[in-house]
Amino acid sequence: MRQPLHANAPVGVFDSGVGGLSVLQHIRQQLPHESLLYFADSAFAPYGDKPEAVIVQRSLGIAQFLLAQGVKALVVACNTATAAAIAAIRHTYPSLIVVGVEPGLKPAIAASNTGLIGVMATRRTLESQKFIALRDQLSEAHQVKFLPQACVGLADQIEKGELQSQATALLLQGYIHPLIEQGADTLVLGCTHYPFVRPLIERVIEQMIPRTGGQKHAVCIIDTGEAVARQLAKLLHVNDRLAATEGVADMRAYTTGSPSDMSNALNNLLKMKNAKQMVQAVQFA
Repeated sequence: MRQPLHANAPVGVFDSGVGGLSVLQHIRQQLPHESLLYFADSAFAPYGDKPEAVIVQRSLGIAQFLLAQGVKALVVACNTATAAAIAAIRHTYPSLIVVGVEPGLKPAIAASNTGLIGVMATRRTLESQKFIALRDQLSEAHQVKFLPQACVGLADQIEKGELQSQATALLLQGYIHPLIEQGADTLVLGCTHYPFVRPLIERVIEQMIPRTGGQKHAVCIIDTGEAVARQLAKLLHVNDRLAATEGVADMRAYTTGSPSDMSNALNNLLKMKNAKQMVQAVQFA
């Protein structure tokens, strides 16, 4: 079947900073022929401590910018922006394919044996009506208990590249310990930044949970980036907008912050060696 003219247009992905690269990584793996435009609003990060109206305004502006670059679909690769602004984006651009992210509560229910599930996220995500409604609905339907944990400052540490530092480890200890103490056997990474410190999270958990009979009690960690990429692939297919397999995928990045910091993040987090040529600074009011 002949590809429609817009099928090889890029997919736009945005986040308050580098956290959405964890989602972009899954998209690249599942859809290697898709060209991607990544927008990091690093000068305004983190979104988690901003008023909802400000996040909505910011997100609509970024969507408009990416549409001006010709994107055929938009991935809101930020839990906070999804909770606050995805409804406004869909209302403003009704013909645009829009995919958001939300804490993986449903897969966490399937993974949990105790029914006690820790949710690590920004305060703004945990206080959003979207999250609260989903939490309450699933708690009642499945007789589970979600234990919310606002991880203040964690996204900042990841933005700074401190993925293994003692300061980041201390933050994680303070956030994870009360969840483990309450009996959580599953932890949801409810911010797209957090998968980048998953090795450190696993180490902190290992230090906290004692051995019983020589065996460690397993704690399952839920990252929803793969599911987001699957949903994007499904919607592109349904709308006949999958890129031609013979096409050459392009990758570009925009940032409201430091281009060198963005290129370093692409290099360090995604192992992109030619990252400097991909990044462009954007003035964004």
